[in-house]
Amino acid sequence: MTSRLTAREATHFREKLLRWYDENPRPLPWKSDKDPYKIWLSEIILQQTQVSQGLPYYLHFIEAYPTVRDLADASTDEVMKSWEGLGYYSRARNLHAAAKFIANERDGVFPDDYTGLLELKGVGPYTAAAIASFAYDLPHAVIDGNVYRVLSRYFGVYEAVDTTIGKKIITQLADQLISRDIPAAYNQAIMNFGALVCKPKAPVCHSCPLSNRCGAKADGSIDLLPIKSKRLIRKQRYFHYLIIIDGDNTYIEKRGVDDIWKSLYQFPILETSGVTPITSLQNWMPGYNLHLNKPKTELKQTLTHQEIHGLFYIVRDFNADTLPDSWVKKPISSLDTLAFPKMIRTFISDYF
Repeated sequence: MTSRLTAREATHFREKLLRWYDENPRPLPWKSDKDPYKIWLSEIILQQTQVSQGLPYYLHFIEAYPTVRDLADASTDEVMKSWEGLGYYSRARNLHAAAKFIANERDGVFPDDYTGLLELKGVGPYTAAAIASFAYDLPHAVIDGNVYRVLSRYFGVYEAVDTTIGKKIITQLADQLISRDIPAAYNQAIMNFGALVCKPKAPVCHSCPLSNRCGAKADGSIDLLPIKSKRLIRKQRYFHYLIIIDGDNTYIEKRGVDDIWKSLYQFPILETSGVTPITSLQNWMPGYNLHLNKPKTELKQTLTHQEIHGLFYIVRDFNADTLPDSWVKKPISSLDTLAFPKMIRTFISDYF
């Protein structure tokens, strides 16, 4: 298909969408606020996260860190604890880094244009467009998963949207369709429409105001679009955790490697590439005379590109003259104050 639209086609789509938006309000605390800090915070939280899950985190952050300076002044542990359970933790690290940049390098003043917003760590084209339109009424089209889906289906885009050509087609369509007069309302309308009507599964076609001209509905390709060329294959990883019980204490360490869950805490860990017999784990720490029974608990956490198998071993007889420098002895009662990956938090809640 061509990505060029006639003015009439663009106007029809835009007017139908905006009329639906007016008739179907979706009240959210950041929608009526022009404060770029709050809009930025909401957009970072809602990356890879549904509104229902992200809303409590947004409210907590606004209460705990009312201004960008408050967020900048918080410790890494405080920010990561506030983010605990939301996943995609690089967002929290980038959020904190960007807050420090705004507070220290820009005297607490947010960038007020698209180019300046792109300079913030963790802010890409989508987030910059969202902040620019919602905070400053600038005509930059947001393009997220909802927008890809709506435009692919309505205009019958059969190019894979994860290819250069497919992205270009959607970007050109989005730029032609956005309202220059009310860009914030248009952007919010198309995202809400994708979330509530043109859903990934079971779209509400029978009450869709765009259905009479929808290309996917006309040729029966609703379930096919949008097309993606790359098949997702998740890497399998096996994390073996030592839960060392020393009276009322245990040992933890902070993940500092450039890997998942960086800056979160964990129990001492050994990673293997597959299922490993207990006998093969006995030499985990030579000289420590480590005797392991079968795992107390086995948990699994699925990430976008990885599947983590967590095996938790309870160790009560553990004597060693020296320990790795990364290990920190902590009261078990203090674990609730620290940020752990969801899988480990589940174990802590169930076991202790």
